[in-house]
Amino acid sequence: MIKLELTPVQIRGLKLAKEGKLFPQPAKKWTHLNATVTYAKTDRFQERPQKIRFLTTVTLNELEEFGLLERSHLDDNVSNDPREITMAGKMWLMANK
Repeated sequence: MIKLELTPVQIRGLKLAKEGKLFPQPAKKWTHLNATVTYAKTDRFQERPQKIRFLTTVTLNELEEFGLLERSHLDDNVSNDPREITMAGKMWLMANK
């Protein structure tokens, strides 16, 4: 079992990474590739947009240090390389829901 305490911000970032790879965006943010504002499926008139969820570079680096996220392509440029959740990150989420 993984004994590691994460902040709520780090937990949200880890859950975001579980949904798919994270790509760099402007203003030191990370989110899914081609992320757009979406609307709830039950909202017929699309009046309440759901914001694009993102992760800051600082939080991303903290999760990488814990071994919960990793680089996926290992390109030469570290700052543009997408990140994905590791098996340790998935195990942490399962144990700490």
